[in-house]
Amino acid sequence: MQATTHSGTATVLVVDDEHDVAELYTAWLGTDHDVRSANDGETALEKMDDTVDVVFLDRQMPGMSGDDVLDAIENRGLDCRVVMVTAVDPGFDIVEMPFDDYLTKPVGREDLLAAVDEMLVRDTYDDHLKQYFAMASKKATLESEKNHAELDAHEEYHEVSRRVEELRQRADDAVNEFDDFEAAFREFSG
Repeated sequence: MQATTHSGTATVLVVDDEHDVAELYTAWLGTDHDVRSANDGETALEKMDDTVDVVFLDRQMPGMSGDDVLDAIENRGLDCRVVMVTAVDPGFDIVEMPFDDYLTKPVGREDLLAAVDEMLVRDTYDDHLKQYFAMASKKATLESEKNHAELDAHEEYHEVSRRVEELRQRADDAVNEFDDFEAAFREFSG
């Protein structure tokens, strides 16, 4: 990932098979960021490289689906944040998908700009915190789209809940270790 700050310009790739939607998102994001766009999976992968910071990826596209593009990004080892932007209500399959956030259409300009900022902030985190926030986003997405009975009936939801709690606990432990180190350092230097 190229060096950017959350207040700086990012390189964003918008992938949507609906030409008008891709153009609109590109125009909205182009006021603050460098934007590339593609209307199919193959073109998206041609435009993907190490300089792309954030990808907005439509899940349902003819030919190569957004899920396929997501797999290709992961297989190439590209270090970018991926936000699925789709009209498809999320299923429990999202738990194992390697994306960072999920936005359900319709999406407004402020939603897109806020998502870029959030992804750039997350990119400054270590891998553990990136995993935590990606998993927490998936859990929140499922909770916003499914009722309690549906959630309770699916092991995938229980699994994502366990993983979020485990990752949160590891983050808390790391913070506590840092606080202990900082206190010891103050005692030593004082």
